[in-house]
Amino acid sequence: MAKYFGTDGVRGIANLGLTPELAFKLGRAGGYALTKTTEHPKVLVGRDTRISGYMLESALISGLLSIGVEVMRLGVVSTPGVAYLTKAMDASAGIMISASHNPVEDNGIKFFGSDGFKLSDEVEATIETLLAKDKDDLPRPIGGDLGVSSDYFEGGQKYLQFLKQTIQEEDFSTFKIALDCAHGSTSALAPHLFADLEADIVTIGTSPNGKNINAGVGSTHPEALSALVVEKAADVGLAFDGDGDRLIAVDELGNIIDGDKIMYICATYLKSKGRLTKDTLVTTVMSNLGLYKALQTQQIETKQTKVGDRYVMEEMRDGGYVLGGEQSGHIIFLEHSTTGDGMLTALQLVNIMKVTGKKLSELAASVKTYPQKLVNIKVADKFHVTENPEVAAVIKDVETDMAGDGRVLVRPSGTESLIRVMAEAPTEEACDAYVERIAQKVVEAIGGEIQ
Repeated sequence: MAKYFGTDGVRGIANLGLTPELAFKLGRAGGYALTKTTEHPKVLVGRDTRISGYMLESALISGLLSIGVEVMRLGVVSTPGVAYLTKAMDASAGIMISASHNPVEDNGIKFFGSDGFKLSDEVEATIETLLAKDKDDLPRPIGGDLGVSSDYFEGGQKYLQFLKQTIQEEDFSTFKIALDCAHGSTSALAPHLFADLEADIVTIGTSPNGKNINAGVGSTHPEALSALVVEKAADVGLAFDGDGDRLIAVDELGNIIDGDKIMYICATYLKSKGRLTKDTLVTTVMSNLGLYKALQTQQIETKQTKVGDRYVMEEMRDGGYVLGGEQSGHIIFLEHSTTGDGMLTALQLVNIMKVTGKKLSELAASVKTYPQKLVNIKVADKFHVTENPEVAAVIKDVETDMAGDGRVLVRPSGTESLIRVMAEAPTEEACDAYVERIAQKVVEAIGGEIQ
């Protein structure tokens, strides 16, 4: 089991779990593992707006410099911005300091390889091995062989120029767009992007002070944006998370348009243009049944993965698919990007509105979200629940009762000793009944406590 790396880099409470000492070690170990075959390696480093970013950035860069790496500081930039610039500038690696949608006390360090993709499990294991050594025997160059650091804050503008090249319509002057930047990485970038495209914009969440990232705003709190859209009579609302790799939208009526509906809109549009490879969309198992039913009517196939954008990306790369994502708003356009990108997704969405001449509510109307109920059961062994014959039997009985108009998912948590029981059905009452029926059987059969 990895000690440091989770599903999205190294995370922890800044200055407690994720200390500057650890950031220094990650700079040395990660920098060495990713640049050891390069004669004059260059690494890009970006961060979000958290107050702890300054501390961790300084420590991380010190570690990189100590093994002879040239560092280019991007300053505050989005995670997908780091991924794009790493590849575009032929850097050996890119590193982002962010805890995405988490609260301000958290922070994280995630690495990108020279190709702009997140690291493989094998490379992360190599870094883990280096960190675990009792003695740091990595190179320590001296004199003129030490690394140097420089600022490349204009990297953000280079990234914005790339984004604008991904759409057909570069004139959004007919749109009034409400932006919520979560007081995070997109606070300066997104308003500039849409202003350059001539849109009439109104904003919230664009005044970061180091402490207010994701606080009551952004993609995890889209209610604030919904109210703004209605108040200002905007055509669309676009909410990003703290590091800019997610998008949740709001239609002109104030309705929240989640990642499932955004994927439907983008998939059907790409298919109409002959650009949806194999007429297939990649989702996780947590996407709503309503999405799958709507896609069936458009003859669009789906591939499902475990929860996590890295698993979506793996399936996309293995199968050659161009579009995938999560209900949470991580949307991957593999034609354009190597990771989920909130601003890229926002551009594609508004571009579709412009090209089709349709309002967002109309584009999303075909996806009827099924009520969903999720309960957690604390257990000693989370991995073998569905192998229990009693549990397997009740799941089968529930699926029979649903008669194709509902869905059950029983799975272990990725981070805790929990079994997650989820059901989707036409009514809230049916969801509650199905979930309670399965959860009670899990407790009877293997023990545990419903949370």
